[in-house]
Amino acid sequence: MSRQLPDGGIELSPDEIEALPARWSSCWTPGEVARRLAGISTPWYVAAGWALDLFRGRQTRAHGDIEIAVPAAHFAEVRHRFPGHVFDAVGSGRIWEDATPEELAAVHQTWLRDPATGNYLLDVFREPHEGDTWICRRDEGIRFPYGDIVHRTREGIPYLAPELVLLFKAKHTRPKDQTDFETTVPHLAPARRETLAGMLSRLHPGHPWIAAL
Repeated sequence: MSRQLPDGGIELSPDEIEALPARWSSCWTPGEVARRLAGISTPWYVAAGWALDLFRGRQTRAHGDIEIAVPAAHFAEVRHRFPGHVFDAVGSGRIWEDATPEELAAVHQTWLRDPATGNYLLDVFREPHEGDTWICRRDEGIRFPYGDIVHRTREGIPYLAPELVLLFKAKHTRPKDQTDFETTVPHLAPARRETLAGMLSRLHPGHPWIAAL
């Protein structure tokens, strides 16, 4: 995806940024998303904090939104599932409403909006890939077959492998990210800890999580 943002878009004011949690207050749960995407052919998975809760088998904290990810080239299959909604492209504090293909190509985040209320229901990451191989958007050298990184709950809800969720959380290490790390690591098998430590050393040398693993 391009790093150069397209023209246009709406730059969110501080007040609009502060109002975003309220616009996400009616977002779907993982189960609702899975029902709406049932039968879709492209691989997809729940990402971020919800993915860690699915891994642990219970909700451990409140979630202000819900993120899923799909291969970028197959986003249209997801888009067609929601003909009554609008997808906005999001990046660097700007929103491109009802995004064009050019705008979508410039950022990886896409917010599904209910046009009747203006509220957001789902955040879709459009991820780089080569065929059935997932590529980390922060380091193209980190690659895995989708079959190795997409796990499922007993109910069949797909979620991203926890070591990869934590890899993405390591960049900013907000308080909730630190909490997610501390509550997830005890449940990781040694091989997953080793994989995470190796990826952290590659992307974030010297990160404090490495020693904790």
